[in-house]
Amino acid sequence: MSKLSHAQWSSKMAFILAATGSAVGLGNIWRFSYMVGDSGGAAFVLVYLACVALVGLPILVAEWLIGRRGQENPINSMLDLARQSGRLPAWALVGASGVLAAFLILSFYSVIGGWSLSYTLGSVTGQFTGQDADGIGALFSGLLANPTALTLWHTAFMALVIFIVARGVTKGLEGAVRTLMPALVILMVILVIYGMTTGHFGEAMAFMFSPDWSAINGEVVLAAMGQAFFTLSLGMGIMMAYGSYLGQDVSLIGTARTVIIFDTVIALLAGMAIFPIVFANGLSPGEGPGLIFVTLPLAFGNMTGGTILGLMFFLLLTFAALTSAISLLEPTVELLEERTPLSRVAATLVAGVAVWVLGIAALMSFNVWSELSIAGLNIFDFLDTLTSKFMLPLTGLGAILFVAWRLDRDGVLGELGLTGAQAQLWQVVARVVAPIGVIAVFVYGLI
Repeated sequence: MSKLSHAQWSSKMAFILAATGSAVGLGNIWRFSYMVGDSGGAAFVLVYLACVALVGLPILVAEWLIGRRGQENPINSMLDLARQSGRLPAWALVGASGVLAAFLILSFYSVIGGWSLSYTLGSVTGQFTGQDADGIGALFSGLLANPTALTLWHTAFMALVIFIVARGVTKGLEGAVRTLMPALVILMVILVIYGMTTGHFGEAMAFMFSPDWSAINGEVVLAAMGQAFFTLSLGMGIMMAYGSYLGQDVSLIGTARTVIIFDTVIALLAGMAIFPIVFANGLSPGEGPGLIFVTLPLAFGNMTGGTILGLMFFLLLTFAALTSAISLLEPTVELLEERTPLSRVAATLVAGVAVWVLGIAALMSFNVWSELSIAGLNIFDFLDTLTSKFMLPLTGLGAILFVAWRLDRDGVLGELGLTGAQAQLWQVVARVVAPIGVIAVFVYGLI
């Protein structure tokens, strides 16, 4: 595909919805809200927003800028910009690392998306109704131990992702997020309204928002920095790919602020929906992933209207998984579409099937291949660790260093519309603060 025929977002709002959809994933529905409640409430939120501003936003802007300037897939964009700037072509490895990371993440992410689909059906059929804790735990353990069921749900989820992405930027990506994102917000608001009727909404609000500055320490700040980095889909090639479909009339910094606000508000709404149910049923908010697939189904199965609430919740979870999954497949599809003779549909099928095959290996690590380990980890955990602890921070670091230190300074500042004190602030944050923040997260993850 030539640069002249490169697809474009139809509007700024379509791009914002797509970028927000990528950022809002399974982790947002539980993890961020729990971190808020467990790490200082409102105090943590302020620390998190500071980390987003100093680390997340500059890297997000840098990845968009690379994509928009390159107007190609992340590898080609990095390679072309490096050559134009008289830099080493090895910078293309930053783009390659991002594309590979997104590919690897989707392989196990789709397995979790399959769990969500399974639980959506389970809510409809009343599978959780009247179950005790042992019964709900047995349902989840039984799902993990059943490679056939896991494969069917993984396949169904990937089929949805492939169908959406194959339709292209306007009909596929935009069409999906224009439907899924409003639906996600509506479902979440309904669940928040229900949470207000439980009698435990105040307890949930206190858990999430009562400021406790004594809870803020170095470890919490690093955790907030890591969440700021990972929640925005940085280091995955996604934002470079999405940026390549972006016109010159869009303000990168202003749009980044909007996406960050949307992402944070949705994550907080998720907590306001989930934690009143958790507290109303005497459950622990710190159950981790088990909260979603064990603890909450127990609550839904034993409350009035639990079937409807459970269905809405797992639909919400599935929508969040889908908006992230389509963005994870896009960098590989864009690469195949531009570097091979494959059409959009063929490139999506090839990429999607390859992800599906690796996903089979990931889901079999819970059962048939449970004894197989790589570096002491099963396949699922190895893919998760490799990407989250190594590939994402290093790719994000490469992107911000390239934009801040290797592209023409005046050209970057002009494109971002920065002058005077704002330009100086960008230089300090992009050249020093953000890289140090990523390095700190990277080192912390290795300890």
